Amino acid sequence: MKKICISLIIIFIIILTIFTTQQSETKEYLRIHIRANSNTYIDQSVKYEIKDKIVEYLIPYVCECDTKEKAIEMLEKNIEGINNTANKVLIEEGFAYRANAVVRKEEFPLRVYEDYTLESGVYDALIVELGEAIGDNWWCVVYPPLCFINGSSSVNIFKSRIVEIVNNFFN
Repeated sequence: MKKICISLIIIFIIILTIFTTQQSETKEYLRIHIRANSNTYIDQSVKYEIKDKIVEYLIPYVCECDTKEKAIEMLEKNIEGINNTANKVLIEEGFAYRANAVVRKEEFPLRVYEDYTLESGVYDALIVELGEAIGDNWWCVVYPPLCFINGSSSVNIFKSRIVEIVNNFFN
C-alpha cells in the first residue's frame, strides 16, 4: 500500500510539473493571427498582402518592446492603426468587408515555426479577422518578434534591434 501511495504521489508530481511547464511556456509568447474571410484564392491572397502591410506597420513599434507586457500595450495602443492598415488594403483591392483587430487570450494548437515549437495552450494574441474570418489563417509571433526577422518586410533599419530582442529572449 505504501508503494502504491508513493507511486501515485510521484505520478501526480510528474503530471503537475508537465502541466506547469506547458503553462509557463505560453506565458512569454505573444502571437499574431490573421484570419482570412474565406479560403477562396482572392481572400487568401489579400490576407498575405495585409500580413505584409501589418508586419511593416508594426516593425518600428515591436523593436521598442523588450517584454511581452510592453508588446501587448503597444498593440492595444495601435489597434486603430492596425485596422486602418488592413482596411486600406481591402479598400484599394475593392473588397466590401473590413478588418477587425483585437488583442485577447485564445486557445491554440501545437505549432512549429522554423526552429521553435509552440506548445498547445492559451496564448495572448493579436487577432486580425478579415470579413467573416472563416478562412485559413496566417500566424506568427509578435513577441519575441519571430516573424519580423525573416525578410517578410522591406524595412531593414529595425532588423538588428529585433534580432537582438529574439536572441536575448532565447539566451
